[in-house]
Amino acid sequence: MTTQTPQDAPTTPGTVGRWLDSARRFTTPALVANLVAQIVIVGTGGAVRLTGSGLGCSTWPLCEPGEFTPSFHEATSLHPFIEFGNRTLTGVLGVIAIVVAVLVWSARDRSTSYRVLGLVPLFGVVFQAVLGGITVLVDLHPAVVGSHLLISMVLIAASAVLLDRSREGDGVPVPRVSAKTRIVSWALMVALVPVLVLGVVVTGAGPHSGDSEVGYRFAVDPAHITQFHSASVWVFTALLVTLLVMVYRTSPRVDRARQAVVLLLVVTLAQGLIGYVQYFTGLPEVLVAAHMIGAAMLTAGAARVPLALRCRA
Repeated sequence: MTTQTPQDAPTTPGTVGRWLDSARRFTTPALVANLVAQIVIVGTGGAVRLTGSGLGCSTWPLCEPGEFTPSFHEATSLHPFIEFGNRTLTGVLGVIAIVVAVLVWSARDRSTSYRVLGLVPLFGVVFQAVLGGITVLVDLHPAVVGSHLLISMVLIAASAVLLDRSREGDGVPVPRVSAKTRIVSWALMVALVPVLVLGVVVTGAGPHSGDSEVGYRFAVDPAHITQFHSASVWVFTALLVTLLVMVYRTSPRVDRARQAVVLLLVVTLAQGLIGYVQYFTGLPEVLVAAHMIGAAMLTAGAARVPLALRCRA
């Protein structure tokens, strides 16, 4: 009868499970890093668009035919490096998403809905990478470029919800506010959709559409579509102020809700200020980039509000 030494013994599921149990203490930092990276990549994508670097790398997944990275020579501009930098961040985000997926999915003591939500960033990054390649192949078609940004906003919202869900239990959600307050909070989420969609159309209709040879990619009047976008923001703000009043009239137990709504109001007002300043100053690139980052932060803040209005055991 032969005996197996510890060195020869195969790794058992129990060993893997213990390693994952130990690694899960890094779940919160991984989820924070994922949310931050999802927001930052909106900024780097904006840099690609604002500098007209969308075709800095002429092919995908390689930067140039036969070359993974841009090559430097006398005629080289910054465009290939800006585009390649954005692609590199996508790779970093992909690694973070894999870590998040492993840590969340392996948490067998958590609900299935929470564990499935942990897979969304990974599948989203893969989809965005493919869509980014399609964007290059169709010569930066405005509809594809716009959908690229909107999907990023969906991933940001999912990442913000995932972070909040990681900090609470899996019991039945118990409302901490009235039914009317919850209705207003969901109406706020609905109102956010036209804000983001019209914002994408405004950018595509203006001088920062991403194509240096064409003044616009969407054949609509920039002034008119900006007015529609502004109106949607005012509707969103009115709902937000209404929600804030309703939350403050509720029991003092809703401190978490107050913090979430107040933070969202601050971000919304700052975003509105940037929007009006950039409009009346001729759309300087720096303010347009700040407005894009602000939209990402606004989306993350809005996604957290409904969760702050209830608790889980």
